[in-house]
Amino acid sequence: MGRGTDHDAGSGVDEDLTAAGRPRERPRRLRPGQRVAVVAPAGPVEPELLERGVAILRSWGLEVVLGEHVLDRHPGLDYLAGRDQDRAADLERAWCDPEVAAVFCARGGYGSQRVLDLLDWAAMRQAGPKLLVGSSDITALHGAFATRLDLVTVFGPMVATRAFAADEAAADHLRRSLFTPHETTVLRRDGAMALVSGRASGLVVGGNLSLLASGVGDPLAPPSASGALVLLEDVGEDPYRLDRMVTQLDRAGWFDGVRGIVLGSWVDCGPVEEVRSVLAERLSAHGVPVLWELGFGHCVGQLTVPLGVRAVLDADAATLTLREPALR
Repeated sequence: MGRGTDHDAGSGVDEDLTAAGRPRERPRRLRPGQRVAVVAPAGPVEPELLERGVAILRSWGLEVVLGEHVLDRHPGLDYLAGRDQDRAADLERAWCDPEVAAVFCARGGYGSQRVLDLLDWAAMRQAGPKLLVGSSDITALHGAFATRLDLVTVFGPMVATRAFAADEAAADHLRRSLFTPHETTVLRRDGAMALVSGRASGLVVGGNLSLLASGVGDPLAPPSASGALVLLEDVGEDPYRLDRMVTQLDRAGWFDGVRGIVLGSWVDCGPVEEVRSVLAERLSAHGVPVLWELGFGHCVGQLTVPLGVRAVLDADAATLTLREPALR
């Protein structure tokens, strides 16, 4: 539709020298026999979906342990999986357990922002690198893990959701991303298309648009997308609200220095043509490549995308290619 700039050949800027462009530490890939933990840092969890999701993890050869409060309900707020301090304690305990190789988030919803100030970041950094897996509301944790732990994290389907327990394609792409990451370095999806043409490289950042917008001014959130390729997706937000959130990020200077933008799914956000028109109008002004609907986020067969790795966006070829596997 539009024409962006080529940020590989003509910018004269090495993305590795920018604040958002420095590659983060890569955790180790998973192996059968390792222990992983499932915690609920946000919304309440359905026991049946949790059981089905855990069964899938065990079918991968993993030993699964559950957070003590994973099935809790907050005594007064029914949209939270237990009290803030209990959700934070489960996450911190799992992360600091030397026997746990990865922490899987059970689901999103809302609540991750409420635990950020209750975590002992020094202890978690000392625990060393491991995997954090989740999406949607977990965007708040991804941002904090980037700023406090300088760590690659994994934006993918969550264990106690139908997007994992009842979606074989999504679960399989997550499995391959975690166990054999060299197989998932090129991300593509039927129907993806360039809203603004061009090619760009940078560090992959971003996630759920609502969480990114609400994180403006948060000291634990990444301060900007300078030097980066930004992922954006959302669910259940009307086009005018998407407009408002992008505009908020724009006015806050969050997009200053962005190198490219990759859009995911927009389920229940209104007529697809209207959503595409709004996002194209708001994002094309940055003059960088913009790719429409790569298939991550709240959609069937969602792709797993690592955050904090270097990648190349080719909007015309409709691909996002990691420069190296996300995990060691």
